[in-house]
Amino acid sequence: MKTTYKTLSTAMTVLALVALTGCAGMTAREKSTATGAVIGGVAGSVMGGGVLGTAAGAAAGGVIGNQVGK
Repeated sequence: MKTTYKTLSTAMTVLALVALTGCAGMTAREKSTATGAVIGGVAGSVMGGGVLGTAAGAAAGGVIGNQVGK
């Protein structure tokens, strides 16, 4: 079961990184939000170890990144 979560977490991280490479027209604040979401998702996955932890980390990271990018 742990392998499934790790595989899903890795797939989500790769998907997010691929999505970010096509964001050249984004503002600095949008880039900060997206970067925060990716970093938060990875951190949430490592600490929470599941899909819920990854999603919560991504949400928190996105909010923090948005505020930092102001």
